[in-house]
Amino acid sequence: MSSRLSPGASGAIRRFAGWVARGSVGHPLLDGINYWDELEDSPSQMEICFAIFANVLELDDRGEPVNEKYAERRAAVWLYQYCTGELPPGEADLESWECALY
Repeated sequence: MSSRLSPGASGAIRRFAGWVARGSVGHPLLDGINYWDELEDSPSQMEICFAIFANVLELDDRGEPVNEKYAERRAAVWLYQYCTGELPPGEADLESWECALY
């Protein structure tokens, strides 16, 4: 087994970073929420957001992502909750393993 990320996994992380940087992560869940204002001075909170994406992302036997959009959504749920103090309507609370920092 290779010790490097597959192109698909690497691409998923790159896309997620781009979505976060552009303010479009979790679209449309976070429409109207400027999470950059909340995270600008809190790099540890941004670390949690990326950890959630990475913890939820599942890979197949070849190391290719199978649930990239779901992992993005769970990170967006956390951002929504962090910024508003509430869960988005219809979303389940995050589990401890989703937010774990390894």
